[in-house]
Amino acid sequence: MPSWAGILITVVIAAVCGIAAYFIGIAHRKSVAEKAIGTAEQEAKRIIADAIKSAEAKKKETILEGKDEIHRLRNESEKDMAERRKEVQRQERRIQQKEEALDKKIASIETKEEKIAQKNKEADEKLVDAEAIKKSQFEMLERISGYTGEQAKTFLLQQLDDELTHEKSVKIMDYEQQLKEESDQKARNIISMAIQRCASDHVTEATVSVVPLPNDEMKGRIIGREGRNIRTLETLTGVDLIIDDTPEAITLSCFEPVRREIARLSLEKLITDGRIHPARIEEMVEKSRREVEATIKQEGERAVIDVGVNGIHPELIKLIGRLRYRTSYGQNVLNHSLEVAYLSGIIASELGLDPTVAKRAGLLHDIGKALDHEIDGSHIEIGVDVARKYKESDAVIHAIHAHHGDVEAKTVVACIVQAADAISAARPGARRENLENYIKRLQKLEEVASSFEGVENCFAIQAGREVRIMVKPEIVNDERMVPLARDICKKIEADLEYPGQIKVNIIRENRAIEYAK
Repeated sequence: MPSWAGILITVVIAAVCGIAAYFIGIAHRKSVAEKAIGTAEQEAKRIIADAIKSAEAKKKETILEGKDEIHRLRNESEKDMAERRKEVQRQERRIQQKEEALDKKIASIETKEEKIAQKNKEADEKLVDAEAIKKSQFEMLERISGYTGEQAKTFLLQQLDDELTHEKSVKIMDYEQQLKEESDQKARNIISMAIQRCASDHVTEATVSVVPLPNDEMKGRIIGREGRNIRTLETLTGVDLIIDDTPEAITLSCFEPVRREIARLSLEKLITDGRIHPARIEEMVEKSRREVEATIKQEGERAVIDVGVNGIHPELIKLIGRLRYRTSYGQNVLNHSLEVAYLSGIIASELGLDPTVAKRAGLLHDIGKALDHEIDGSHIEIGVDVARKYKESDAVIHAIHAHHGDVEAKTVVACIVQAADAISAARPGARRENLENYIKRLQKLEEVASSFEGVENCFAIQAGREVRIMVKPEIVNDERMVPLARDICKKIEADLEYPGQIKVNIIRENRAIEYAK
């Protein structure tokens, strides 16, 4: 029993000691925490005090900077205001000077106006006096001449008109004489600027071919399913096929005559064969192309042999053959070139010259037309380049260059080719045109000539190259014939389109008829 009591007492004492130690520890930690809190509060107070001091310093510094900036801005503003004030003063001085100058000018103008008004008043008085004198003089002239004012005016105007008509006729005759003296040079300049003139109807005639069909059913076969046959043919030949309402015919349209001929032969072969499909079309086009190339070569060789010239380059011979499919104003260019070659040879022989060079130049003078659908430039420029490329002589090249007057003809051969070319183109029937257009052109020519006062009859002759005009002798005298011809020429040039030139021939005839009884 006593041992348990000791143990219990010991435990109690230990518990009491533990509790006491616990409370002592708590008290110690509390005192340490209180000390730490006090230290932190002091540190916070110190930081706050330092921040307040720094803020006060920054505030003072900012206030000082603001004051400095305000002072600087005030100085700049005052300086700017001073400069503006000076500028305003300068402008005011200028305006004042201008106002003073303007006042002086106004005063001067007023003075001048007063002087002018005085002079006008004096002039009006003098004009009244002059009118009175003029009136008295007119009355005196009327009494002396026996004419009234209107009669005298009519007489003077008629006399002046006659004098002017005579002077105008003399001047026109002088100018025509001067133009005749200078016509050679002027003709070359004009021809060089007008190489070829062509009417729209001729374009249609010279750029299309018509292929006859056995029946209208053939049109559908040529078009093919979804148009594949016609597309193939147009792609391979470069020719437009026009299938319109024309019964049993197809029109081929193309500016290049060789391609058009290939397309025509191909289409004729396909129609004859009856098998029309893309593969067959390609085969026929290639076959026709070979045939046309062979024909071109044969035609070129035949032309060279017919003319009798040698040593022409094979490529030139092919180009000569291509002229078989080229036309100019409806005239076949190959036939035209052969004619020019023959005429050039004859003219050269008549002049005692060697005809060989003249024939060669005549045959090749339009060689550029074989390529003018493929190469830019006039057929003269192309022909000169081709002749140089294939080593033709300088005489031939110069004749090609000068045959339309692009350059001055400096050799006899060039002049011969010029003359032969004009003869071949101008002969009757060489160049054709649509009959209806031809008749309309002649009618229009006669209408233009008949529209002038004093014209009694007019007749277009020589295929429209000349118009003969019969005038009324009582209206158109000899002096008025020259101005009338000039006016008719100007109206023809303004209203009509025509190849070459038109001769205006005015005829005035006086007849005196009496009867013996």
